[in-house]
Amino acid sequence: MAAPKDGLEAVEAEGSAGLRGTSGIELVLPSGPAVPAPLCPHGPTLLFVKVTQGKEEARRFYACSACRDRKDCNFFQWEDEKLSGARLAAREAHNRRCQPPLSRRQCVERYLKFIELPLTQRKFCQRCQQLLLPDDWGQHSEHQVLGDVSITQLRKPSQLLYPLENKKTYAQYLFADRSCQFLVDLLSTLGFRRVLCVGTPRYSQFYMEDSFCHYNMFNHHFFDGKTALEVCRAFLQEDKGKGVIMVTDPPFGGLVEPLAVTFKKLIAMWKEGQSQDDSDKELPIFWIFPYFFESRICQFFPSFRMLDYQVDYDNHALYKHGKTGRKQSPVRIFTNIPLNKIILPTEEGYRFCSLCQRYVSLENQHCEHCNSCPSKDGRKWNHCFLCKKCVKPSWIHCSICNHCAVPDHSCQGPKDGCFICGELDHKRSACPNIATSKRANKAVRKQKQRKSNKMKMETTKGQSMNHTSATRRKKRRERAHQYLCS
Repeated sequence: MAAPKDGLEAVEAEGSAGLRGTSGIELVLPSGPAVPAPLCPHGPTLLFVKVTQGKEEARRFYACSACRDRKDCNFFQWEDEKLSGARLAAREAHNRRCQPPLSRRQCVERYLKFIELPLTQRKFCQRCQQLLLPDDWGQHSEHQVLGDVSITQLRKPSQLLYPLENKKTYAQYLFADRSCQFLVDLLSTLGFRRVLCVGTPRYSQFYMEDSFCHYNMFNHHFFDGKTALEVCRAFLQEDKGKGVIMVTDPPFGGLVEPLAVTFKKLIAMWKEGQSQDDSDKELPIFWIFPYFFESRICQFFPSFRMLDYQVDYDNHALYKHGKTGRKQSPVRIFTNIPLNKIILPTEEGYRFCSLCQRYVSLENQHCEHCNSCPSKDGRKWNHCFLCKKCVKPSWIHCSICNHCAVPDHSCQGPKDGCFICGELDHKRSACPNIATSKRANKAVRKQKQRKSNKMKMETTKGQSMNHTSATRRKKRRERAHQYLCS
């Protein structure tokens, strides 16, 4: 299912789900009956609010769920903004123009015609990234065209398609062969027969309608409507939901909140096919994401645990082995499958910890004080008795901050945790006191507004009095001038 693929960089761009929240833009999660959101070319938009030191600005706004750069999708609308009929019609026309040139049905028809062609006539345009039928050849005569496309190649679209590399919209990173083979072997060992892959863009022309849906993972939007939704539902509920697992590799710049909301909807769809006796079961999931999002993911999915396995990518400058990559990839697998059932390859540097009852990296040594193998990044961590936990080996305990941090950190810099209550185990958006804070902020805004209105009235009154005085002075000067001239 299609969704934008992105890198790790935190690039500031207001109002996008591609942001991790470092710019002070937060997603507003629905707290009551869902209000239909306005649509952009990527489906329903998301509601955001700008936050400064824990305080919301007065107006919320809708922005694109998928693109974090306004150049790629410039949708913006205030929550309370009223649009004219002409403007709404223009927006709908723009959304239609931005859709793919071929519908799913047309893609399927072209694919069926393509596989019926003899091998010598099966061509793929590498410039346009498109399967070509004989009628298309003339339009691509000057392009770089790959011939003799086999059925084996069609079954592996990633080897035909060039990965997109726009980091802010559709950058796509492919698993290294090592990581890909590990995942395939693991799924087979665990007994899964069907895999729901969430996040496989641009595969529309390679699959039939019952195998692929054009989908936005940030807003749970099926671009082909109810028909595609039912395809997904049938896939999840086949054989009463047995033997299926969801595997997702979202953009690393994407907000965890909208992804979690979407995944919970897919889980609920799967549960609809479960019997009452199996109501306590969970849809098995592999969520591939950097390890430093662990607390955010586990906040939404308490049953999830993180594997020590390091996922590598072939075409990423950092997340791969070699001279240009990192020694330790920060990408991990989060799952609700019991970790003692997952065997990590010993030949790649993993061992089984009998105390933790799970596989860990060789450098991840068991701490008797924490009673766990605490390392998150593949290195041996050190236990800090003042913090009462293990920390990265490069960190030191700061007597001013009273916690461990990098040696050259700024004690006056921004602190992690919640702006409202000060606790470190959650963010402002998940604070139990957020309702009280919002009421207080609303009262403060009203007070400021009253004060501002009063100042404006006084300023206007002063300007009016000054204008009256100036008029009187002008009239006196005119009378004096007339007297002198008479």
